Formats: sequence, structure tokens, C-alpha cells
Amino acid sequence: MRIFVTGATGYVGSAVVAELTASGHDVVGLARSDSSAAALAALDVDVHRGDVSDLDSLRSGAAAADGVIYAANQHISETTDSAARAKAERNAVEAIGLELEGTGKPFVVTSGVIGRTPGRLLTEDDEADMNPLTALRLPVEASVLALADRGVRSSSVAPTVHGVGDTRGFVSMLIAIAREKGVSAYVGDGSNRWPSVHRLDAARLFRLAIDSAPAGTRLHAVGEEGVPFRDLAQAIGQHLDLPVESIGGAAEAAEHFSILAPLVTLDSPVSNALTRERFDWEPTHPTLVADIADGHYFNRRASERESGSQPTFSARADRDVLPRVAKASAGSP
Repeated sequence: MRIFVTGATGYVGSAVVAELTASGHDVVGLARSDSSAAALAALDVDVHRGDVSDLDSLRSGAAAADGVIYAANQHISETTDSAARAKAERNAVEAIGLELEGTGKPFVVTSGVIGRTPGRLLTEDDEADMNPLTALRLPVEASVLALADRGVRSSSVAPTVHGVGDTRGFVSMLIAIAREKGVSAYVGDGSNRWPSVHRLDAARLFRLAIDSAPAGTRLHAVGEEGVPFRDLAQAIGQHLDLPVESIGGAAEAAEHFSILAPLVTLDSPVSNALTRERFDWEPTHPTLVADIADGHYFNRRASERESGSQPTFSARADRDVLPRVAKASAGSP
């Protein structure tokens, strides 16, 4: 198949492109800049110039393809307008959906799992809780999955990725905080859980989704259903040779982690059982703690060269969503 991929040069998207081409698919990558276009051309990937805000470009790219993967992601920065970000994403996927309507073509959208059912295991068949962390972006996934009733083989893949070249994710941010504070910390007993998946395992699941996911399917790209946050803190502290300590209360957590405090206290276990059963998908790459222990996260310059980017997510990031999450989470363990 000829697959149109948005976000084709991003951290997840570039791995998806490599997986698709290795499996015999032809790939067309959306490129906003000359550098992105050159990177795709160097991989013998066809280039479609445009941007996720250019709806005509998205429609024409989708019309000329046999399927679409929406892997574009605006990384959170200090100036992120979360509502505008979510609206732009929804406009983009709806434009693609209108072009694909009635064709039976596959359309896979990148989604997320953190915070969807706090404190209880999230399965692929569960509806997410509407809360400040999920309210803005859940409609993006919902609009794509709803295309199943309009003749599109739509699905969502929800990864929380790690791996070499990850300079913008939560692990990199936690390492930066540990370096700044001189301690690798966790909140309470650190038993709250984060799901995780290696970037390359997630890429394979995107390919399986484009190949065979039934219309309206959610896939959980989760290699580990829940890694205790304490284990992450210990792995980071061990590599940095820093003490690993518990932070006891909400006020201390807010002071240490700043605006990330609501995220580092979330308990968000996620099941992958139905995904593994339905798609014969088995993660084979390193686990999150093993990936941290490997050391590449601590060689920032090398990681930035490999990913071609600089970290943009800071402890003061996303002034719209995270403060509301903090308020909603006040008093929770």
C-alpha cells in the first residue's frame, strides 16, 4: 500500500516510516520544511509538501494514498496553547476523514493513554474518564474512530514511548529535574504506575494497524502495563549517582517537580492484552528501566544529534492544561 504519514520525520513518525518501508509499503511523508523534505528524500521516501494546518494539503495527500497514519505531534513548550493545539489536530483529522469517507481505506491516529482511567487498569474496550488531562484531546481520537460508521477503516494507536533519541519526553525531563535538584525523587511510596513502550515496538503496532485493524479499533501500544514511578527514580538516581528520595506531600511535590507534579503522581496502568491477542503483537525491545540503565538518555548531545532536535518540554510547560490537572488532583495520593 501507499501510505501517507504526517509527522514522518518526528520521533515516533520516523520509526513508523522505517517499519512501513521495511515491510514493503510505499510511504509519502508530509514535510513542512526543506530540512524535513531532505531527510525524507534521503530515505527514498516520497515527499508531500505541506503542514497539518494546511487542510487542502492534507486532503490531497490522503486522496492520493491507500491509507493514512496521523503521527504529527506538536511538542509541548512554555508557550503551548493546549486548546488551540487540540482544535488544530481535530481540524486536521476531520479533513483527512472527509477525504477518506466511503473508501474503506485505513486511517490510524496517534492517541494517548496517560490519565484516562486514573487508579484502575485501562483496557482497549474501556471508555476514558473525562478529566482535565484528557478533555481536550479525547475528541481527536473519537472523531477518527467515528469514521468507522462512514466507510473508513479507522483505528487509534496509543503509545507512551521511550528509546534512543528521546529528548522531548518525560524521562528526559525527569533526568533534567534530578540533575537540577541533586536528587532523584518520587512521591509517597512511588507505587503509582506509568505504562511504557519502546519506540520500535510501537512502530510495529502502527504497521499492524494500517495492515489489518478493524474499523473503530483502539490499540494499546504498551510494552509494560505499569512501571512503578519509584523504579524510574531509582534507575535515574543510580546512573547519575544521586540519592533517591521520597517526597511526602503535595506541596513538596509541587516545589520539586513544579508543573509536572500532577503527572508524576498519576497512577495510570494500561492493559495490552487485547492488542496482543488481536494482532499477534509481542514487544521485544528493552523495557523502560533497562533503557534508562543503558545510558543513552544521559548523553544528551548524542541523543539530540540523533533525533535532530532539542528538548522543548520544561518544568514550566503547558500553562493551560497542567495547572487544571493539578487543581483536579489536589489531595489525591
